[in-house]
Amino acid sequence: MCHQTVSLVARHLESNGIPTVILGAARDIVTHCGVPRFAFVDFPLGNPSGKPYDRDMQAAIATAAVDLFETASEPGTVVNLPYRWSDDESWRDGYFQVSEANIDALRRAGEERRANRAHLRATGQVRTE
Repeated sequence: MCHQTVSLVARHLESNGIPTVILGAARDIVTHCGVPRFAFVDFPLGNPSGKPYDRDMQAAIATAAVDLFETASEPGTVVNLPYRWSDDESWRDGYFQVSEANIDALRRAGEERRANRAHLRATGQVRTE
């Protein structure tokens, strides 16, 4: 689901008495929607919970987001979480970039992912919708 949709759902839930915290990376979109509590990570889109397979980072980010329920003192609270995607900012230069150098590897990875999902569906391990 996109940041905007999740943010609007959060506002709706809040207006009906259900507290929410948004964890995300698209600060401009989320703050524009006016969510009450937002834990911001400066990570690539699609990775708000941290790096894949980095369970320690993911647990720390989840804990920090839940802690925001207790620490937020006013509507529209934004907390910048201190976690970094890498030691430098070079990830920004090539993230989601498709080029002649990586197109074959990306194509293979996509084919492998689709084959794996098809296998999981066929064996009843994921939803068919």
